[in-house]
Amino acid sequence: MSMVERRSMGHRGEEDNHYPPPLASHEDLVKDPNVFWDTLRRFHFLMATKFMIPVIGGKELDLHVLYVEVTRRCGYQKVVAEKKWREVGNVFNFSATTTSASFVLRKHYLTLLYHYEQVHFFKLQGPVLTTLPPDSSFIFGEGTIDGKFECGYLVSVKLGCEVLRGVLYHPDPSVPPPQVQQYENAIVPFSNNNKPGSSGRRRKNKRRWDPNYPKPNRSGYNFYFAEKHYKLKELYPNREREFTKMIGQSWNCLSSEERMVYQNIGLKDKERYKREVKEYKEKMMVGQTETKRP
Repeated sequence: MSMVERRSMGHRGEEDNHYPPPLASHEDLVKDPNVFWDTLRRFHFLMATKFMIPVIGGKELDLHVLYVEVTRRCGYQKVVAEKKWREVGNVFNFSATTTSASFVLRKHYLTLLYHYEQVHFFKLQGPVLTTLPPDSSFIFGEGTIDGKFECGYLVSVKLGCEVLRGVLYHPDPSVPPPQVQQYENAIVPFSNNNKPGSSGRRRKNKRRWDPNYPKPNRSGYNFYFAEKHYKLKELYPNREREFTKMIGQSWNCLSSEERMVYQNIGLKDKERYKREVKEYKEKMMVGQTETKRP
């Protein structure tokens, strides 16, 4: 078993490598986000695999929306075969600064939702699939040399359906590079900042975060986590590395009514955040108007 396969399988013993029974029907998962999130966390706990919510463009990725959109298109392998990841990504309205969204969505789906899909969408039972889908070539890149220059090469790397282009610098210019064909129209991904004498590093954004900007909202689980972490720290001051797993297990054991208490707190905090952002923007508009006045 490869390292990638081991990572997707966790540290389970050979005798435990079987899928659990479905935790809910696919229809219920699509219809109710709360059921989806609850079963997804329980599924990863039963599979002994690591679970965390990815962040893309500064925002948590809504895995429920991702699961719904992919299964609506007949599942992971169908989306890969028909190259519909860009279509799936358009649903999220990522900012223009979010690059390679299709590749990132595909990666997170394979890591967090692929086995979950097999059980709940395809109703697969029995031994866990220990090999990756045959079209998961994005994990292994195929590279080609498009051209050469004095200190290195212009290269293209294919990751699935994505093609990335860049520069590979040669560590020792005195060593003659291998003979490769040069292309007149090779793309050189240099920015305007790469002028002679510059370090070539990206300039850091010097703008500081506005301290008056509203504090981001937290989910119901975040509130539950903070409450339990405070209590566990008093009880077990030397076991903080275990707190995340302990709190996750405790959350999974809550009843729907108990969990709803924290989820309602999260919804109220979300409303608070939206309200404060609106007030903040209104104040900024007023300030800009007053500044423009003679």
